[in-house]
Amino acid sequence: MASIEASLALSGIVLPDVAPPAGLYQPALRIGEFIYTSGQLPLVGGQLVEPSGKGSVSAECQDAAASAARTAAINAVAALRSVAGSLDEIVRIVKLTVYVSSAPGFTNQHIVANGASALIGQIFGETGRHVRSAVGVAALPLDASVEVELVAACRPH
Repeated sequence: MASIEASLALSGIVLPDVAPPAGLYQPALRIGEFIYTSGQLPLVGGQLVEPSGKGSVSAECQDAAASAARTAAINAVAALRSVAGSLDEIVRIVKLTVYVSSAPGFTNQHIVANGASALIGQIFGETGRHVRSAVGVAALPLDASVEVELVAACRPH
């Protein structure tokens, strides 16, 4: 079985450096055998991705918002790796939460969240099968369209 790190390299997905926190929090924290990430935005090079990394999500831009959720999930995986040292230390992605800045009447948060879930599956395979919440909210930091959090189980120290 190939390692997660080897599969990641073959996939062409490049994890960015973890951005320093913009507030009084840590990007990820390990407690026992679990790593929790703070909410990660769809940032590339410090800027929200376009299209649809910014603003409220409606039916007309849900596919672009799903792509933004994928970008936010990449940032969440980078935060996991920063604490685990290697993605090969992750034994299971436990929970994915996707917050979607939703326009009035928008109810396809689950479709937007699929962008993040698909990325997790691509990187982690069976280890990436997770439980998930997709939550519509009125607004997110920096006027981001999505925010992603992960909880992962890892090998004992």
